[in-house]
Amino acid sequence: MQPSTTRRLIAYALVYKYRIIAALLILCCAVGAELGGPFITKTIIDRHLSLDKRDLTAVLQLLGLYFGLLLAASVCNFTQSYLLQTTALRIIKNMRIDLMRHISRIPLKYFDNTPIGQVVSRVANDTEAVRDLFMSFMATFVVSFVQLTGIYTALFILDVRLALFTLLVPPLFVVVMYVHLKYSKIFITIMRARLSDMNAMINESIVVMPIIQAFRREKLTIEEFEVLNEDRYVNQVKQFRVFSLSSRNIVGTIGSLVTAYVVWYFGSQSLQTAISFGVFYAFIDYLSRVFLPIIGIFDQLTNAQRAFVSAEKVFAIMDMEGQEVAETADVQRPEGFVKFDNVTFAYKEGENVLKGISFEARRGETVALVGHTGSGKSSVMNLLLGFYEPQSGVITIDGRDIKGMSKQALRKHMGIVLQDPFLFAGDIKFNVSLYNKDITIDRVKSALREVGAAPFVEQLPNGYDEEVVERGSTLSSGQRQLISFARALAFDPSILILDEATASIDSETEGLIQQALKVVSAGRTTLVIAHRLSTIREADQILVLHRGEIMERGNHKELMALQGRYYKMYQLQSGEKDVSAALTGSTIPAAGTTT
Repeated sequence: MQPSTTRRLIAYALVYKYRIIAALLILCCAVGAELGGPFITKTIIDRHLSLDKRDLTAVLQLLGLYFGLLLAASVCNFTQSYLLQTTALRIIKNMRIDLMRHISRIPLKYFDNTPIGQVVSRVANDTEAVRDLFMSFMATFVVSFVQLTGIYTALFILDVRLALFTLLVPPLFVVVMYVHLKYSKIFITIMRARLSDMNAMINESIVVMPIIQAFRREKLTIEEFEVLNEDRYVNQVKQFRVFSLSSRNIVGTIGSLVTAYVVWYFGSQSLQTAISFGVFYAFIDYLSRVFLPIIGIFDQLTNAQRAFVSAEKVFAIMDMEGQEVAETADVQRPEGFVKFDNVTFAYKEGENVLKGISFEARRGETVALVGHTGSGKSSVMNLLLGFYEPQSGVITIDGRDIKGMSKQALRKHMGIVLQDPFLFAGDIKFNVSLYNKDITIDRVKSALREVGAAPFVEQLPNGYDEEVVERGSTLSSGQRQLISFARALAFDPSILILDEATASIDSETEGLIQQALKVVSAGRTTLVIAHRLSTIREADQILVLHRGEIMERGNHKELMALQGRYYKMYQLQSGEKDVSAALTGSTIPAAGTTT
């Protein structure tokens, strides 16, 4: 059972308990200095202005003390505010890094069903909302509580009867606050959900904007966004209505009634027989100060409610089961003997995308997986990399079941190149080494040279220091792919995975890749998901998948002689047969299947 949201937030705050305690002590000093003012005013009125003999020197001394207290209160308020605000920033910094660290440990199946914009919203928007809780509400609540304690202490010193009457005020505000929080949480929860949905839609729309414009979906996209925007607006108005009805208006009304009662109470009897005029002034002064902290709390209630809703969403992600990040310094380099033994896998229960897959790949061998979209090629690679767990069967590396290996140890000696090459913001050499201390600049240059990327990199204005922007938009797709190839080779993997890595490369670049692969595959286990069958003609073993099953296996010559599915696919791509004839016996994959 997970601890409550409040306890978890308190746990984050307790990391800086000494800073918070120091801020509270300074705050008490500030409140004490502020509350000394009315007492000084009372003394001046009763002892020096109400008597026939007026001591100007004493009055000036008391006024000097009064201004001294104001100055001390200002310094203390600045110091406590600075301590609380910076502490809040540190708390949120820790929470954000904890959240990001946990997100990196969450299995990929979570991201399969969650829009990226929602995850971004948790890290960016929701943690910022929690920051408001610590920076605004926490500071306001603590300050207000200390101020109320000091004010009521002063009220009891001045007049016990009236102080007891004013004790009825806080319970009234607690009731109002409870009603406010109960109803506003409903609307704020919907508002935060719609904001998350809007972020997800904006993120998706920006990524696929060329598609939206090409298919003239601008108007429909805006209409879909407007539905989300309108829903958030409606609930925002409702929440504001609750806030307006249960905040300043009620505080102001109750404050006016209490003040009127005090005036009536003193007015019904002689001030001279009841209390002195100085006490009356001080009491009214303190009474007016009672409502300022309460108004401050009410003004921050919305931020607090929003923060708690956001904190629940943040902790919901942090409560998800993650994969432990283990040290890999002592992980031995494997030989690279990969074996799939009767492996069955499904992304969704009951919808198997792999059915009893079995094959072996040894060191120095190249095994290619081919098949139509949805045949299960990429699923094989996802299982090998440990992104998912099979429903049945065993996957081993050097005879060791990968289920018993940490994911970091499993992937340390694997290299992967995807069909869509991804380059990070940074220079060329960073995109190859990824700040791995074991990869020197000489190794970076060697990797780029082996894949044939060195000539074009050296022609860039800044060479290996050339900055990559917008995921490498200033480079061609072939150049980006060559850099991603160099990245994989620089890590010197035992097992090299190419996920349709040559699909987006032109013929000239493909020739460079083929030459590089002959060199780098020596001594390694290479698994290739092939889109262009011409690129895997020299593979030691080719597996032809269809709807999650291996239908054919063998090398290029053997499969061509078989004249089965591989033969038809190869003929179709090479253009040596009529298209209609080549498609005879082929099956269009079902919608929703996964490669």
